[in-house]
Amino acid sequence: MLNAIKNFFEQNMSPDIASEDQEHQVRLATAALLVEMMNLDDKVLEAEQQATRKALKENFSLSDTETEELCRLAEDEVLNATDYYQFTKLIAEHFSQPQKIQVIELLWHVAYADNQLDSYEEHMVRRIADLIYVPHQDFIRTKLKIQKINAQDSELN
Repeated sequence: MLNAIKNFFEQNMSPDIASEDQEHQVRLATAALLVEMMNLDDKVLEAEQQATRKALKENFSLSDTETEELCRLAEDEVLNATDYYQFTKLIAEHFSQPQKIQVIELLWHVAYADNQLDSYEEHMVRRIADLIYVPHQDFIRTKLKIQKINAQDSELN
């Protein structure tokens, strides 16, 4: 497991936290998955970093400090990742189905940020979708949606 990220969440999470704090921490768990996606193919490009940071800031209301600290922790220990259960469990338990689908869509955004889909990236999205109980049809629908957006963006550039 990513020891530094685990410590970060343990320091910021406790069973008796208020629901508002818990929602924020579930968003932090989602952010950790996005950072993992950014680093998955071992060639982190500026476009992937921008997509990750944009998703973190816009969708999860993270402060600049939280965003940078979480990115730094993940970048330092990404090679030690063995499973995502700690993060996916929070998402599965606390997000609605539309929010879970949004997580998968954000993962696709980061995966396609460099206009290439690595087989490891696709496998990770599939695994996360399974762990947070997103049906296969939504997994495919979000993938096709992001492919279409990327194709349109490529035509404009």
